[in-house]
Amino acid sequence: MNPRQLGPAAALVGVLPGMQTAGAWTGRRQLAVRFAGEAETAVMYSAAALAEEVRRLAARAAFHSITLTGRDALGNVECLQAALSLLAPTLPVMADTDGQRPEAVRELADHLSLVQVTTDGTAPASALGRIHQTLGAARDCGLDHALVLMPGEHTSDAQLLRIVEQVHAVSDRVAVVIHPDESQMGAALDSRWSEMLASAAELHGDVRLLRRLIQGTRG
Repeated sequence: MNPRQLGPAAALVGVLPGMQTAGAWTGRRQLAVRFAGEAETAVMYSAAALAEEVRRLAARAAFHSITLTGRDALGNVECLQAALSLLAPTLPVMADTDGQRPEAVRELADHLSLVQVTTDGTAPASALGRIHQTLGAARDCGLDHALVLMPGEHTSDAQLLRIVEQVHAVSDRVAVVIHPDESQMGAALDSRWSEMLASAAELHGDVRLLRRLIQGTRG
């Protein structure tokens, strides 16, 4: 029987070598286990097939880490638990998430090194509450954790600073990474962002202001 049809399975775009373009591990070479969105072409992988594919690719080149990414990656806990148990990865594993499944962080904690939550700063209170719970779960499990803020044209500085203040109350160990809105910028960072960094640094000890990297294909 085809190993892709055995055990818990998930719909993936694939396992893709590439570079992390945002957050705490920006610029790191990674293997991305990318879960498929509704409009993306997907392939069903069993846990066994996923572990086999990651192992095969990791043996062919040097990578810093493995990232679990794509639409609702942590919505596939059963498949991920089985795959990561079979794989027993020697590389660090990062969960790159929207922060809406705190319970999944606890279930996968034994296999993770970093939990990274990304938001544009405009999420409603209920979604922000789950982001706080996700970061709190990572803290409680002894995992590194990061909040990535990607403001858009409708995100105010006040919203960003309020989130920084709130997540500091959740964990004083969270790495906060702010990626300025590239659509509103030229070649150089304007004074808004230096002022933002200064204000955020008053609220939390680890705030980083970085331009997001761009690559032809997301890995």
